[in-house]
Amino acid sequence: MDLSRLSTDPYWWDAAPPEEARDPLPERADVLIVGSGYCGLSAATELARNGTDAIVLDADALGAGASTRSGGMVSSGQKMVMTGAVRGKARERVSDLLADSVESFAYIENLIAQEKLDAGYRKSGRFFAAYVPKHYDRLRRQGELLREMTGVTVHDIPRSAQRSVIGSDFYHGGIVVDEYGGLHPGLYNRSLRDLARRSGARLYSHAPVRDIARDGSGFRVVTGRGIVRAREVVVATNGYTGKATPRLRRRIVPVYSYQIATEPLPAELLREINPGQRMISDSQRELYYTRPSPDGTRVLFGSRPSFIEMNEAAAARVLSRKLVEVWPKLAPFRITHSWRGKVAMTFDKVAHMGTDEGIHFAVGCNGNGVALMTYLGHQTALRLLGRANRTCAFDVPDFPTEPYYAGRPWFLPIVSGWYHFRDWMDRAQA
Repeated sequence: MDLSRLSTDPYWWDAAPPEEARDPLPERADVLIVGSGYCGLSAATELARNGTDAIVLDADALGAGASTRSGGMVSSGQKMVMTGAVRGKARERVSDLLADSVESFAYIENLIAQEKLDAGYRKSGRFFAAYVPKHYDRLRRQGELLREMTGVTVHDIPRSAQRSVIGSDFYHGGIVVDEYGGLHPGLYNRSLRDLARRSGARLYSHAPVRDIARDGSGFRVVTGRGIVRAREVVVATNGYTGKATPRLRRRIVPVYSYQIATEPLPAELLREINPGQRMISDSQRELYYTRPSPDGTRVLFGSRPSFIEMNEAAAARVLSRKLVEVWPKLAPFRITHSWRGKVAMTFDKVAHMGTDEGIHFAVGCNGNGVALMTYLGHQTALRLLGRANRTCAFDVPDFPTEPYYAGRPWFLPIVSGWYHFRDWMDRAQA
């Protein structure tokens, strides 16, 4: 594939680039929110609507972080089942987690519709593809669990029917979940920024938070642009959680995920390779995930291409080869964009919200953050306002970490290398 004239900015930024907002910081606020992703903006909107003086600070331009670097896939909680996050947990706990995950999907759909957000949203379903034949039965069992515990609509797709879903013989059947969507992450973040401002929140870019300390009944927040005092602080930094919150940082594992975008493709080719315009991912440990662009003209394709970190140009070379493995007909076309963003993983594979030493937080989307982090931002705001009518399932005191981990994931090359080896072995033995 042609990699000339490659942009290393996210494809999403073409339509909705991050925003600079360098007005002087206020001296005080009721609630200071760290992070201008979906979670922080959602919390700011709910707080401001209810008369709270809420401000949002970001270390970079507004919307420059993981929220606008994602694939924009909108899930109702299937990923917790597909990744084994619910394995070993009590059935009641699993039921609660999946119920709130399903609620997060309904919440984001209602938010987009009611507020008329320009987000490029479409509910198109998702195909979970079996990387090797033995994975097909596992996917079917997972689909049965999803049907039983969440009520979603799941279709079993044997390999003989696979071409009705994906124009490729690379996979070995799979399942389709209807309750799955996709949006434009850049447009959605911009729409949330506009909504937060209309609600009365104030947003500030290029204000990295250096320190958060108790100050009487509130907090003293030291930033790169001055000091702000606030009654409450909310940290919504996910994979970009830094040294200002060391206890939270010890519980987040930032992992780079990489994506590429093709040039606009012929319409008939797009219809052939993805007839339903669905979101697609496979059953590898280091999975491939792909989708059409919201305007239906390009293919976007992502993965963790190696067990070591690499720059965007190197990642584009590897990812383009993987893309052509799935769809050989894409070989003649140019790759226009290659980018990466940090996904916030947790040791128990579950997102968490709550308080730590008086600081509120909502983090750890585990690559499932578009709907869930929007929802957890809203739930965090309700908690602060005293308006939550029940405790969210993700709001539990137990937020595990591991000994000798301080926020720098030294073990990632080892784990990722093992995953890549196991995936290679699965394919070689198939």
